[in-house]
Amino acid sequence: MKITIKYIFIIFLFPTVVKAQLSDLARIDYTFLPEGESDIEYHRYRALFNYPIKLKEDTYLFLGLDYSNIDLKFGNDFAAFDNEKIEDFQLLDFNIGYTTKISKNWRMGVRITPGVSSNLTVDDLSIEDIVLSADLVFINDKKKATDVKKPNRLIIGISYSENRGFPFPLPFVSYYRRIHSKWSYNIGVPKTNLQFHYSEKHRLKMYVELDGFTSNIQRGMDIGDGVTAESINMSLILSGLQYEYHFLEHFQFYIRAAYIASNSVYLRDNNRDRILSLGNSNKKYFRAGVRLKI
Repeated sequence: MKITIKYIFIIFLFPTVVKAQLSDLARIDYTFLPEGESDIEYHRYRALFNYPIKLKEDTYLFLGLDYSNIDLKFGNDFAAFDNEKIEDFQLLDFNIGYTTKISKNWRMGVRITPGVSSNLTVDDLSIEDIVLSADLVFINDKKKATDVKKPNRLIIGISYSENRGFPFPLPFVSYYRRIHSKWSYNIGVPKTNLQFHYSEKHRLKMYVELDGFTSNIQRGMDIGDGVTAESINMSLILSGLQYEYHFLEHFQFYIRAAYIASNSVYLRDNNRDRILSLGNSNKKYFRAGVRLKI
């Protein structure tokens, strides 16, 4: 198996995904990639919530839903095939999470996420529409500790997801440290996040992040020459700025703008092999949303 730069990014970006799933009680956001020179415009509307159930002291069960509607708009010059079947995708995940303290300094988190990722063009679901994700993490969190000179957090674990298009377990490590009253960072080679705490309410973050989706195309789609596309995969590596406004006690509004360092959108066959590129010249990325955090 070849280890590429993209795989390395994925390995060290998983902690951000796992932590967000375990700490976000609710989130609504909108993502937009303008058409640019690629003839494809991307819109994603996402909403999720997790409901915590206290089982005992320092032990919680989380139940939740994560829904996304992805809308692809093709330009007038895009006429390679009939693209109607790949203009709209529905993603729905069912989150089952569990977290408990296992020692004075360590907490364990487990998340199992069965779901559906499909264009839903027929009346019934098939096994190809079903996706499964699972995460196991161990967290040493001293971000709010009063007896630590420089608050920090270490996350180590393992993650598996069919929806991200890489169906095998991947390890990860993420380390956060507050180095100054105004500055903190989150690092995992090569993923780096540098945050400026302007005040308790206003923050600015420089980040690198992975985004994208994988989805089934029900009953396949003929793209010519006897070739059938069975799924679509979009993978982005981003570098940009995020502004956060923290209001009330646990609410946060955020808006981000990024440059797309790597962009690949492919149709794939039933062996997950790439058979057609849908363009990769989008370079601008925008997202805005509101989240409720623990």
